[in-house]
Amino acid sequence: MNFDLNKHTARLLMDEPFFAALSRRIDKRSSTALPTAGVKVDKDTGHFVMLYNPEFFETLTDKEKLGVLKHEFYHLVFEHVTGRLPEGGMSKLWNIATDLAINSHLIGELPDMCCMPGQGPFADLPLGKSAEWYYNTLKKEENKEEQESEEGDGGEGGEGDGDGSGDGQGNGGRGNMDSFDDHSGWGEGQSDNTLNEIAKERLKNAVKNAAEEASRANSWGSVSRQTRQEIMERITPKVDWKKVLRYFVKTTQRANRSSTVKRLNKRYRYIHPGKKVNRIARIGIYIDQSGSVDDGMLAAFFTELEKLAQLAEFTVVPFDTDVAEDKVFVWKKGERRKWERVMCGGTEFKPPTDHCNKNGYDGMIVLTDLMAPKPKNCNAQRMWMTTAYYAKRPYFQTNERIIAIDD
Repeated sequence: MNFDLNKHTARLLMDEPFFAALSRRIDKRSSTALPTAGVKVDKDTGHFVMLYNPEFFETLTDKEKLGVLKHEFYHLVFEHVTGRLPEGGMSKLWNIATDLAINSHLIGELPDMCCMPGQGPFADLPLGKSAEWYYNTLKKEENKEEQESEEGDGGEGGEGDGDGSGDGQGNGGRGNMDSFDDHSGWGEGQSDNTLNEIAKERLKNAVKNAAEEASRANSWGSVSRQTRQEIMERITPKVDWKKVLRYFVKTTQRANRSSTVKRLNKRYRYIHPGKKVNRIARIGIYIDQSGSVDDGMLAAFFTELEKLAQLAEFTVVPFDTDVAEDKVFVWKKGERRKWERVMCGGTEFKPPTDHCNKNGYDGMIVLTDLMAPKPKNCNAQRMWMTTAYYAKRPYFQTNERIIAIDD
């Protein structure tokens, strides 16, 4: 009897909330036309399909079946299927590079035939690099081999008696390696711009919904913190921080005034220099680090703040049921920082509001899941920032602005 993956998926993904949610949005079809498995876009519908060879799956342990499932889903998550290609386009090297990047997350979970950094022919390659990094490294090796081969063939020496039967596997035997799964359907819809855009939008929504389900379950299974951050960065659209800053500048009366000869004094023209007025806003950024804000959401918050830091300087204040005074810091303009969790308690909005009032900020931006009672009024202009899911389900009603960072 042929193996039916659809009957086993729920069991295999029982401890993987993110992949389980993603799996429900992907059609899985049995096919003996490919030796192992693969994911692609259906050219007729724009939906994502996972093809699998039932005979191949029957040879695998449950652990390997789960590993192969996650491998295929990672190809979707990292947009390999929808046209994320290097400058040279689709190639054997790109196939290997994408597998190396993904398999770094699946050590000990895949069949032996899979390309694995740090093992076998790829023992000299480190774990945890991007597909582009692996591709560029392998491409340099290939170019070097081609150059050495051309230089070796340059002379016209004697006939020699060698049989020319070398194994062709330079770089420690990498020559005959290839991706274990099928990548032939990748980028098929790119010639049809409409289909390609539909596929990309569906993929983004599928990954976003899966991430939301994992966040609500407060578990991403085996997905690492670093990978969660990368996933959230991919699905989180850019907040128009220039517009946000303009909003706070317009609503504050604070201004810097300086003399300038480039502007005439309206009362004493040509006698006294004019005044140049630059409106500024001191903004406090309050990050909810309570237990209900999972690492994925926290990473998304820091991703947005890194973008804001390209435009302005601001103060970051972590809080849960209290403010972490010893963890408050100024994020300098242009500075890059890694996110970190410093608290994990409940949630109260009174302490951060009191802190904002005490420090006299003109603007208060609260990055949170909104899961706490209605806060007291704030002396500053206050704005809330959360995910689309929580923006639609706030614990309290407010007339203050709520921005969804993944609409």
